[in-house]
Amino acid sequence: MKEGLGEIVITMCGIVGYIGGRNARDVLLEGLKRLEYRGYDSSGIAILHDGKIELRRSAGKIEKLMDKVREKELPGHIGIGHTRWATHGRPSEENAHPHVEGGVALVHNGIIENYLSLKEELGKEGARFKSETDTEILAHLISREIKKKKTLEEAVRQALRYVRGTYAIAVASRNEPDKIVGARKECPLVVGIGDKEAILSSDVPAILNITNRAIFLEDGDVVTVTKDTVKVTTIDGKEVSRPPKTIEWSPVMAEKGGYRHFMQKEIFEQPRAVTDTFRGLLMEEEGDIFFHGFDIPLKDIKRVYLIACGTSWHAALVGKFLIEELAGLPAEADMGSEFRYRNPLAGKDTLVVAISQSGETADTLAAAREVKRKGAPVIAICNVVESSLARDARWTLYTHAGPEIGVASTKTFTTQLAALYMLAVYMGRRAGKIDRPAGIELVQELVRIPHKLEKMLEGEEGVKGIAKDYFRARDFLYLGRGINYPIALEGALKLKEISYIHAEGYPAGEMKHGPIALIDENMPVVVLAPRDAHYPKILSNVEEVKARGGIVIALVNEGDSEVSGKADRTITVPHSTHHLTPVVMSVPLQLLAYHIAVLKGTDVDQPRNLAKSVTVE
Repeated sequence: MKEGLGEIVITMCGIVGYIGGRNARDVLLEGLKRLEYRGYDSSGIAILHDGKIELRRSAGKIEKLMDKVREKELPGHIGIGHTRWATHGRPSEENAHPHVEGGVALVHNGIIENYLSLKEELGKEGARFKSETDTEILAHLISREIKKKKTLEEAVRQALRYVRGTYAIAVASRNEPDKIVGARKECPLVVGIGDKEAILSSDVPAILNITNRAIFLEDGDVVTVTKDTVKVTTIDGKEVSRPPKTIEWSPVMAEKGGYRHFMQKEIFEQPRAVTDTFRGLLMEEEGDIFFHGFDIPLKDIKRVYLIACGTSWHAALVGKFLIEELAGLPAEADMGSEFRYRNPLAGKDTLVVAISQSGETADTLAAAREVKRKGAPVIAICNVVESSLARDARWTLYTHAGPEIGVASTKTFTTQLAALYMLAVYMGRRAGKIDRPAGIELVQELVRIPHKLEKMLEGEEGVKGIAKDYFRARDFLYLGRGINYPIALEGALKLKEISYIHAEGYPAGEMKHGPIALIDENMPVVVLAPRDAHYPKILSNVEEVKARGGIVIALVNEGDSEVSGKADRTITVPHSTHHLTPVVMSVPLQLLAYHIAVLKGTDVDQPRNLAKSVTVE
């Protein structure tokens, strides 16, 4: 598709690029405004005009950038813009995109894993860096290649050969002010072709406002765009054909990205969502966590309350284990609907962590306000910027899961677990319970989690097969021990919520205190059996279930033989540190509930009698 495009608009998740006959400033700002719901921490635009690059950046919301841009007229018909979630480097104007070096302007989504070694190499060559970001490395690499007389397209391809990591980029150069070059690796890009315009986006809904004809780029593609052409090549320069396809989806279907249900889409978004939650907060070399503006008086804190409702309460239960083990503070997890009615003992020596996806959950809000009235400092963990809970709390730790349409929480739950893990590490470091070497390992384990979630998602077909065998069961039992007991509760809740099958979660040690009476040949028992300190005990639980004719569906680590040898069906999960096993274990339980519900024909995204956010008691 090379001829007659006229003018071209390029937009990505967080990225907007424009080339054509319109005023680039207006197109870029409008594009960034449409992306504002993602809650980015900074934004910026770069416009090419008369051989110069005009750069405007601002920390904070897009309105701040718009105020700055309005101070001076910015003519020009080609430019790129960006709204940022921090990956490397804290939120600031200096770390905001675009980054400009040697006449090259660049915006980037993703993570450059080997940026430290590249930065050292470039520094030895005389490069000087203006930011703390990994993205600036790309601008220097491309600029270096252009100085060797390469074209912009050639320079981008050569620079990307040095890079390990993920990226979606848009690049412009004052040497070639008639094109934008983009590339993708593990960050989806779609080029929508309209009538004298085109859009490049990571989400199909953004395309449907302009056209239903789209080119779906693949990993390793490099796209070069002028106002009249679109050329796609491999990173080696070989031109490839990516014919446009007609999208038959309705706007609502398109929002699902081709998935059958929002819930399925949101389950598959979890590697990205967890990554976005820890972006910009990890200090890997120090083994520490950076929370802007946090000044928790840990020396004065004697206990921690975690308050939440529903799925968020299960996250709070995991948080209790994390804070006690990593920070060395006594912690309790309480249901928001019960907490304030028992006249809780809370004051200045009590830290309260209030968890709510929406930040508007009535019971959690009321409980947080009650302890705040008593003088207790409150940390909010929520997914919605400027929600009531965020405004009420002294500090807020946002999860960056993005909008979650499905009523049953999935990606918001795992991002809450990631946030609680970071909070526990942060507190442990400042309390002196975690030294630097241990902190480095704890932080690195979190960085590895998104890849492990991707591996779990690759096993969807196996989970679907288990669902086909047992979706007619009337009852399910879920068992877990230690930090994974709350995940047994969450797995049971997911199944109840969307399939209407009766399911109960229990600590496995409690099985003999009642639930064992329910077990027979028709009862599937889902057992969380990672190879941890509880493994011998959970193996005994499996044997007890089998002795009574029960059906065992076991979640086991790779290489497991003992539990696997006794279970009827197994789901293999990657090894993970004890503290992060709940994140990895959550995904197959979500998939199991989802596929059972699909087979039963229930309304997966809008289960009966449930609402996404409970804003009344």
